[in-house]
Amino acid sequence: MSAVPQLEDLGDVDGKHVLVRTDFNVPLDGDEITDDLRIRAALPTLRWLQERGAHVTAMSHLGRPKGQPNPEFDMAPVRARLDELLPGITLLENLRFDPGETGNDPAFVQALIAGQDLYVNDAFGACHRAHASIVGPPQHLPSAAGRLLGKEVEVLGGVRDGARRPFVAIMGGSKVSDKVAIIDALSERVDQLLVGGGMAFTFFAAMGHPVGASLLEESMIDTCREMLESDRPIVLPHDITALGPDGTLFDPDAGGEVRQVGQSIPDGWMGVDIGPGTAAQYGDIIAEAATILWNGPVGAFEDPRFAAGTRHVAAAVAESRGYSVVGGGDSAAAAKEFGVDSDMDHVSTGGGASLELLEKGDLPGLAALRGDFDG
Repeated sequence: MSAVPQLEDLGDVDGKHVLVRTDFNVPLDGDEITDDLRIRAALPTLRWLQERGAHVTAMSHLGRPKGQPNPEFDMAPVRARLDELLPGITLLENLRFDPGETGNDPAFVQALIAGQDLYVNDAFGACHRAHASIVGPPQHLPSAAGRLLGKEVEVLGGVRDGARRPFVAIMGGSKVSDKVAIIDALSERVDQLLVGGGMAFTFFAAMGHPVGASLLEESMIDTCREMLESDRPIVLPHDITALGPDGTLFDPDAGGEVRQVGQSIPDGWMGVDIGPGTAAQYGDIIAEAATILWNGPVGAFEDPRFAAGTRHVAAAVAESRGYSVVGGGDSAAAAKEFGVDSDMDHVSTGGGASLELLEKGDLPGLAALRGDFDG
């Protein structure tokens, strides 16, 4: 994985106008920020520039306003919180209020860089998008990676290309189609790849098992069968926690029987979590790992009846002596929910970006910083 330029490569920034792409896509409840982690994560880069005399302008997207101004996604709450944490930073309005951002419009790029001397990308979570604010400025300004982006590249690059063994990956989530490329790529690099979540049932179907009312991607059955027949080190659950036909997922008060089943799910039943036997097996494998990559919960942990599998996996990763990397997104949310996020060695700030970097070894945003982007 090729290195990207760092802040020090910008030279003397005193008196320079520096445009910084941040990822301030924070969760909001109305106009209240419920978690300011992404703002705080950018502070080392912003502070480094500010302390060296730079005039710093930050920019970010927030939500999905679909290319037009939307008060629901106004940057005002973010701007207020940033000013509390680090006064003196200018923050532009939501980039996605303009269709030129997602369309990588050259005119929008020119508007962004007007009056700027340097560019810094610290928005790892958006680096897999060839958007104007990500790939445009490096074509016109001396550019570098911020501290957060640099750390992500260092950690994930090390996991991809030089992980200590045994190297164990845990892949959860609902759909095989969302993870098939990374499963295919990782299964050639890891010693064991533990599968959980809704995607497990498409693998079960590929083995010839009935899956009841469980999530199933019929279009992916042949792909799963080919992966299983290719002798990849894929480990599937051997027991499942399932919800009966009268139950409703995410509504415990609605009733419905919950019980353990094997890889064959009864008609009308829905598999929703790995079972206790599988959780124990996965925990034992994780305990022996020297490097652990976890991406995606192994069950519907938001429903307390089906949180046990993900809780057990999260605890096993946290307690392991191996180097642990959590691939952002729902797995990071689960680690935080179970109070073990601080026990992980690295929690990525970009779910999709981390997966694409592990799969391909590069991202549009990184290529742009190196001057290699040709999209």
